[in-house]
Amino acid sequence: MPRVKLNSTLRAAVCVCAMSGCAPSLSQNPPREAKKEVPTAFGGTPGASKAASGADANAGMQVWSQFFTDPNLKQLIEGALANNQELNIRLQEIIVANTEVLARTGEYLPSLGVGVGAGLDRPGEWTTDGKADRATGVPDPKGDFKFGLFASWEIDIWKKLRNAAKAAQMRYLASIQGKNFLMTQIIAEIARSYYELMALDNQLEVLKGNIKIQQDALAVVRYEKEAARATQLAVQRFEAEVLKNQGRQFYLEQQIIEAENKINFLVGRYPQPVARNSASFNNPVPTVIQAGIPSQLLDNRPDVKQAEYELEAAKLDVNVAKKRFYPSLSIDAELGYESFNLKHLVTTPESLAANLAGNLVAPLLNRRAIKAQYFAANAEQLKAVYNYERALLQAFTEVANQVSMIDNLQKSYELESQQVDLLTQAIEVSNVLFQSARADYMEVLLTRRDALTSQMELIDTKLRQMQSVVNVYQALGGGWH
Repeated sequence: MPRVKLNSTLRAAVCVCAMSGCAPSLSQNPPREAKKEVPTAFGGTPGASKAASGADANAGMQVWSQFFTDPNLKQLIEGALANNQELNIRLQEIIVANTEVLARTGEYLPSLGVGVGAGLDRPGEWTTDGKADRATGVPDPKGDFKFGLFASWEIDIWKKLRNAAKAAQMRYLASIQGKNFLMTQIIAEIARSYYELMALDNQLEVLKGNIKIQQDALAVVRYEKEAARATQLAVQRFEAEVLKNQGRQFYLEQQIIEAENKINFLVGRYPQPVARNSASFNNPVPTVIQAGIPSQLLDNRPDVKQAEYELEAAKLDVNVAKKRFYPSLSIDAELGYESFNLKHLVTTPESLAANLAGNLVAPLLNRRAIKAQYFAANAEQLKAVYNYERALLQAFTEVANQVSMIDNLQKSYELESQQVDLLTQAIEVSNVLFQSARADYMEVLLTRRDALTSQMELIDTKLRQMQSVVNVYQALGGGWH
């Protein structure tokens, strides 16, 4: 009869566990896989056709120290990779993520500890324990002294704990990719700021040259006025133009200071002069950047890889949340010595004590908290899906835009160079016409003003060319290798 009762109890326990293991449906917010398909090329623009010339050719896979050849720029990048505070913060976050992996891994391994305990107990005289103790001569109060080993182990029958550890591992890998993505951003930002600093130097040089020319022209106009061949109005307009450009000079000098300090901040140092060779600013810019094929973005863009790892972690989180509806099995064991009298504590085998127990526990009623965690994990998984698709779409769009920009900026630079040449020639023509009284001072002023503007715009276009090359390198995921 007792065996029948035991079998009935076991069957009832199994039925309860089976009923409790049913997870709720996710039909109201169904999960789905991320779309990883990308077009076969970066669009049909001329620049794109030049860039996507081969699957093996990809500028993003080139080491940054080979992609950037300016020794001053390379020194700045090396300093930033060693001293940038934000990058060092990311390195500490990687360490934190790694410790989470260690913690999660330890949860599905058996734990073993050692303990010592002591206490006193005095049961009431009219209790069962009190009568028994007094009848057997147990001291009153009686002691409780023990020491030994204590072990516990939750057997991961559903791989719930292992999946939690794998999720932590995926987030650790994601944190590494996050650091790599920050490296690409820092390297690109330093390069863009460095080229901007060189452009400002060239604009300042052009402006100073124009101020010298305008001062010479002002002296000529004053001489013409003394000879009654020009008016005071002409002198004032020329003088006002000189003062305007002198004021603009201080504005450019302030921009140079701010650009230097921006670089210094990225490098992790206090404000100081930044070494550069601004004369190399006029060197030719590459018009063709090898962009490879779009599918390479899946492996080369750190932000895409980071989103992929976070997606894998979110999937594992859903699995872990689902397994919480299933029964859990744990084993507890104790082995040591226990006695009510200290002098008999280590008596063997009389004081040797052992305990072994197994527990099978499953949630049955009031599972709202577990359901909430399950639904939240599913929503987080869908968020990770959309985040991955957005990262991939953004990566493709950035490459397509920047590759096309290289081609268009090259065409624009060629036309603007012709404009600068023509306006430079027009300055000489206007001077001759003014001195022969065949052109008034306004024509001379406007010609000089247009020439200065065109020179400044040409430098801006050259800067955009150089920065677009950096942007393509960053968009392809370059810099972290």
